Amino acid sequence: PILPVLEYDNFSEAIAQINARPKPLALYLFSKDQEKQQRVLLETSSGGVCINDTVMQVGVTTLPFGGVGESGIGSYHGKASFDTFSHYKSVLHKSFWLDLQWRYAPYKGKLDLIKKAIG
Repeated sequence: PILPVLEYDNFSEAIAQINARPKPLALYLFSKDQEKQQRVLLETSSGGVCINDTVMQVGVTTLPFGGVGESGIGSYHGKASFDTFSHYKSVLHKSFWLDLQWRYAPYKGKLDLIKKAIG
């Protein structure tokens, strides 16, 4: 992998350049300026952001790791791995007790009472 280091005189231009490209897997910012840090977090989209360091976020198992868009979908590490790679199955289990026959075809004549009630 290649880590490009780009320097800009205008911070808004730097954000515009980030947003003009496909969403990165990781975005790194070196700055003590908390306003700039917040702008990067709020105005860009990436798989993850690491401020004032590189690659360390990958080793923190409590932080989900993954991409957005072309850099990947979903995330893993710790609980995020469990959530990403688990299949949640929806199940509706209904009793036939008090099953209303007007719910089923043929409907002719079954809905007259309901039509009168709402009509």
